[in-house]
Amino acid sequence: MARILIVDDEKLARMTVRQMLEGEGHEIHDAGDGQAALEQLAGTHVDVVVTDIIMPEKEGIQTIIELRREFPDVKIIAMSGGGRVGNVDFLSVAKDIGAVHVLRKPFRQAELLDAVNDCLAGGEA
Repeated sequence: MARILIVDDEKLARMTVRQMLEGEGHEIHDAGDGQAALEQLAGTHVDVVVTDIIMPEKEGIQTIIELRREFPDVKIIAMSGGGRVGNVDFLSVAKDIGAVHVLRKPFRQAELLDAVNDCLAGGEA
């Protein structure tokens, strides 16, 4: 069992990912944006962070940068349904700056579980 933090501004998305992971026995925490996630991590150890990219307040790219700086051992999975905005593919950027895995929404439970299991087995950024 792992401790996993889900970061997404959409409550339904957080609940869906929570259900996918709790069914596998993981302990789940959640936050509505990157700032709330960083505040939670200041007092709670987690093994994996699953973060959305496009969010108000502190968006996912900035959150990943700060996670890498403040919590270098945490594994990060970035997810987004936004795809490209202009010429920027945010999931590619997320991978380049430290996400171990990236998932395009909507994704299947098996894809999420494979990414989490790889992170827990030592997958590197």
